[in-house]
This record gives sequence, C-alpha cells and structure tokens, in this order.
Amino acid sequence: MPRKLIVVGLDCLEPSLAFERWADCMPNLTRLRERGVFARMRSTIPPITIPAWQCMVTGKDPGTLGMYGFRNRKDYSYDSFMFADGKMVREPRVWDVLSRAGLNNIVLGVPQTWPPRPLKGVMVSGFPLPDTEGTWTYPATLKNEIATVCDYIPDVEEFRSENRQEILQNLIDMAERRFKLAAHLLKTRPWDFFMMVEMGTDRIVHLLWRYTDETHRHYQANHPLNNAIRDYYALCDKLMGELIAPYENDPEVAIAVVSDHGARGMDGGVMINDWLIRQGYLTLKERPKEPLGMGKLIKAGAVDWSRTRVWAEGGYYSRVQFNIKGREPQGIVDPAEVDALAAELSEKLKAIPDDAGRPMTTHVYRPHDTYKVVNNIPPDLIVIFGDLGWRSIGSVSPVADAPLHVFENDTGPDDANHNWHGVFAMAGAGVPKQGELEAFSLMDFAPTVLKFFNKEIPADMQGKPLNLW
Repeated sequence: MPRKLIVVGLDCLEPSLAFERWADCMPNLTRLRERGVFARMRSTIPPITIPAWQCMVTGKDPGTLGMYGFRNRKDYSYDSFMFADGKMVREPRVWDVLSRAGLNNIVLGVPQTWPPRPLKGVMVSGFPLPDTEGTWTYPATLKNEIATVCDYIPDVEEFRSENRQEILQNLIDMAERRFKLAAHLLKTRPWDFFMMVEMGTDRIVHLLWRYTDETHRHYQANHPLNNAIRDYYALCDKLMGELIAPYENDPEVAIAVVSDHGARGMDGGVMINDWLIRQGYLTLKERPKEPLGMGKLIKAGAVDWSRTRVWAEGGYYSRVQFNIKGREPQGIVDPAEVDALAAELSEKLKAIPDDAGRPMTTHVYRPHDTYKVVNNIPPDLIVIFGDLGWRSIGSVSPVADAPLHVFENDTGPDDANHNWHGVFAMAGAGVPKQGELEAFSLMDFAPTVLKFFNKEIPADMQGKPLNLW
C-alpha cells in the first residue's frame, strides 16, 4: 500500500509540558500518542534550532554539517563570522532523497531552507530568512500564490521585547497563518511527504517563561500572562488537529509531531569573558566604558592578543576559542599545549559555582571528541553552564570586579533556555500502537522516514531507523 507522511514540527516544544502537564490541553497530540508511539527525542550538542533541525532531516551531526550554532567562524581571523543559512547545508535532506526516488514533497518553514533549492514538490523557506522581497519559495512564483492565501509571517522579529502582549498576538497570527497555508498546500499540491515547522513555540518560551514556571527566579503570580504559554500550546494543538483532520483516518497517511529540543527556565547568565580576564586567559588594553560584546571589542582593537590565550562568544552556550600560534593571526598558544589548555579550562569551568556558591552541572565538549567528523571551523570548546540552566554572557563589563552572575540578558529579555529533549509522536499507516518508546537521537528521524517509505537509507546517515515496521 502506498504511504504518505505529514510531519508537524513545533520548534522547542517541551515534552514535560506537551506529554504531561498540559496533555489535556493538547487532545490531538495526546490522541496521536495513544494511537501510535511517542518518545523524548534527544537533541544535538548544542541543543539549538541551528543546527538541530538540519541534523534531524539529514541524519547527521553538527560536526558533519559543519555548523555549531547560528554564527560560525568564517576563517581564523578574530572577527569574521558567517550566519548559518541554507547555503551552509551541503548534505542531502530527507526530501532530497525522496525527490530522487520520485516522491512529491511539501516543505514549509523548516529552518535553514533559505535560499530554496529545487525539489520534486514545493518549498517555503524558513528561518533565517533575510526578507520576503527576494526569492523565498520554490518555485519562485509560489510566493505570489501565498499572498492570495494569507498575509504570511515567516517569523516574529524582535521577540525579545518588553512589548509582550503585542509579541504574543503576533505569534498567534503567525501560527494561524502558517497552518492556513499548510492546509492550502496539502489540498492543492500532490504530496507524499509533507513537513512544516512552526517557530512560535520557541519564541513564546523565551518571551513568557517567567509567567509559567513557578520556580523561575522572576515568576510573577496572578499575572494576566500566567496561562499564555499553555494557551498557545493549546492553539497549536487545535491548528494541528484541524490540519490533520481530513487525513487522520486515511489508512495510507501517517502523522508525526516533532520538536528539535525542549525548553527550561533560565536562572541567569555567566559573564564568561570577565571570568577569562580574572583567570588570566584574556587581556584587554582597557575596559569598555559600557558593557560591550567581544565582537565590538575586537573590532575596536581593545584586545591585547600578545597576552590573550582564550576568548569566548556568548549565547545559550559559550563558544570558547583558543589563540593558537600559526592558526590565529597573533596566536600565542603553542599547538603542543592545546590539549593541556583544554583540560585545564574544562576543569576550571566546571568548578564555577552559581550565584549562591552552589555547584553547577556544567558540560564542556571538545568538538573533535564529540562529533563523528569536524568540518569548517568549530569552537575549541563548547560550554553549557548549569545543564542549560544558565546562559553565557559574552559582553565584558566596564567594572573590573562586577558580579560574574547576572540576571538580565545582554541581547534582550529572555526567560528560558533550551532543554536536551524534544518531542516525537507518530501514528497511522501501519505505525504500531506501542505507546512510549525509549528516548532516541533526533538523527534517527531521517532514516525512520526513509524506512517508512521503504526507501534505501544512505550508508553515511549516522542515525538509525526506529524499529516500528
């Protein structure tokens, strides 16, 4: 029997909420779980939208893809970075494999699909999308058709904002319009494989987590937004239910819901570069007059590279870079000392306590020890503070003895970090009713899709198909 698959991606959907706390508010997802299988799906290192979605649809790890986050070093100069859009993805995605096998595909809003590439089917590019003036669909004329369906919103800009009510309404509008477009494409295009990703489930936790999580440092009880994330999850479930309703009882169609990682509260941030300065690894010619990121400090010539062995970039994790002789323009670390420096730093970073002096579960990864292969230019160390409970603050304070722990983000208001596991649920078209499965890697998604369609799984995929058929 021919098979079809609908995949609804909800970026950052947290399994403890979707599977447990708010299961009753998400009846369509709950029914899908009861009809088939579900699991927590282990994200990438680091667990971030870029590269996690592309690891999911290629079955390969970040090192193989050569992407370690949204911003990656372009070369070994100190201030050269490139943004990881679809041009960086050189490995075939699952729809590329299915296209070559003659199957029809609809791809809507999947991150890192701009600029769009030809496939057997249609594509609407996802985040990061520079604008909607140029070409962001395949075929290019599809964007004219989209304008007749809805006023499509690719993403909500500036979601780290104090204008929370306004941003919340924008997120609701974005989801409603994306699902409307999804239904239109399913009705008007031939398809075997359909995949969409809604970004609002990520944006809303960064915006409003403090109103949802009673344990959050900034929790506000009796606030009008206390139930906003729950209601948004319920809205996405309702929209998903309406989308799949015409296909839910079709014996040829399976339906899956996935997320690239989960969400958790963020306690605060660690001033990584201030810590490096105090430890003697990083030396500035002078302190900035106001908090300033390393990129601006480097461009201003404020770093004394003759006395700097290590510097770092901030974010949900820290990208720590070594100033290596013969690699960086003014490198001073002897290549023979790199392993010892990495071990020394790892030990010291893991020993950094939280703001109350308590131990933090900090993870330090060396890319060459973490990934199957390492392409392009990775960080020398990937540092995740407090098991994702703390972010890395890349700016340097103007005050030498300022606190290393801060509770405001240097890129705008942000209440949440990502979590290690996303969601997976699948039912229909021969998927057995097995209930909850053991957690598995999101790299297993692509080979599982290919197995569902009885297509050969490329030998270089690192993921393994689920044993469901």
